[in-house]
Amino acid sequence: MTTLGTEDNPLLVAIVGSGPSGFYAAEALFKSEINVKVDIIERLPSPYGLVRSGVAPDHQKLKQAIKLYEKIATSEDFNLISNVTVGTDISVDELCASHHAVIFTCGAETDRRLGIPGEDLRGSHTATEFVGWYNGHPDYRDREYDLSHDVAVIIGQGNVAADVSRILSKTVDELKHTDIAQHALDVLAESKIKEIHVIGRRGPAQAKLTPKELREFAELADCNPMVLEQDMLLNPESAKELEEKTNIGCKKIYDMFCDFSKLEPDSSKSRSCFFSFLLGPKELIGNDRLEKVILEKNKLSGEPFKQSARGTGETIELEAGILFRSIGYRGVAIPGVPFHESWGTIPNESGRVTNDDTVVTGLYTSGWIKRGPSGIIGTNRACSVETVNCLLEDIEKLDDGTSKTGAAAIYAILDSKNIEHINYEQWKNIDAKEVERGEPKGKPREKFTYVDEMLAINK
Repeated sequence: MTTLGTEDNPLLVAIVGSGPSGFYAAEALFKSEINVKVDIIERLPSPYGLVRSGVAPDHQKLKQAIKLYEKIATSEDFNLISNVTVGTDISVDELCASHHAVIFTCGAETDRRLGIPGEDLRGSHTATEFVGWYNGHPDYRDREYDLSHDVAVIIGQGNVAADVSRILSKTVDELKHTDIAQHALDVLAESKIKEIHVIGRRGPAQAKLTPKELREFAELADCNPMVLEQDMLLNPESAKELEEKTNIGCKKIYDMFCDFSKLEPDSSKSRSCFFSFLLGPKELIGNDRLEKVILEKNKLSGEPFKQSARGTGETIELEAGILFRSIGYRGVAIPGVPFHESWGTIPNESGRVTNDDTVVTGLYTSGWIKRGPSGIIGTNRACSVETVNCLLEDIEKLDDGTSKTGAAAIYAILDSKNIEHINYEQWKNIDAKEVERGEPKGKPREKFTYVDEMLAINK
């Protein structure tokens, strides 16, 4: 048999998930000196993962990463097979039989739970669902959010929490020329929310949002950013953290919070967004729906950069009609793939999938499902390069002597099950139609929010 990775015997790689880490893995494979063919398999009809359905609609510049992914997709060795769920429509064993290697880049699809009484009351939601809902993700299209109350609470102070609180703080005029889903814009237009409370369990020196995200709250048309001046007092360990030159981002955030604490609220603005610190959710209370959030005051302990928040036993009550938890994401297990339940990731060594510390030949992983939910879009590039480098080092082990037919084998299985699948050219037809629908509204696009709508475009 000819050497794997040559023109006569190309390396066949299946990538599960078409978000940033999936495309960066494809890019790294194409940049190698071997002959490789890549099939990206995506659960939804639409590619691009969180760049399409996670990045906030008012952050269009962040979505420009899609232009690079479109360029990667022009390779004659690239193939998209979307509207196909691995583990249901096609098994991992079938992928291993059709390809020399499989890379799982399916992200972290669900939120971590608070683990407190009342968490499942009506009115208590995950940030993931809300973000997916206003971004037109088909999984969350039919979610309902009651914004008829005065007070909304967001638990968490990362960038996703900032996105959720900013969308709730904005006017329709600030959102109507973005690619926000129309159904979400209609609901937000009727919002009665006057107060948004963004709750952090640690102090202002440890908030995890970026300076750019926080700065946007000073530019809102109808919402005052609010911070209590006494909340800016730091313990000695936090002060030392901010003195570190490598911690300049957190210093900028702290300084901005200080600026907010000195602002005179603009009485002409109808909403206020409060950033509160050293508070942890203890219990959600209500009869048939959320009415109150019980928060416990926290105290920091430990060395600089290793401080943890511990409850003091003192609690406060906050009346609220809706709550979103945004305390981190976790991956979802795929049948046939090892999974670390407590971490919410696929166990791996530098991207090589492991099972009980033993490397599983032919299986790899990248992105959030590999390392956990950390970093920005670009972080996934280095992560995918590391994984692909390991795969290329293993190339001699990947040729098991059996004949692999790649996409042809996948299509045969899908067709035998009457599973409708979409290729990249068909996706581009859907994409063009969305852009066309957005033009009369002055929007970049008006997304299709149901799978059936997307599939109908190519019929």
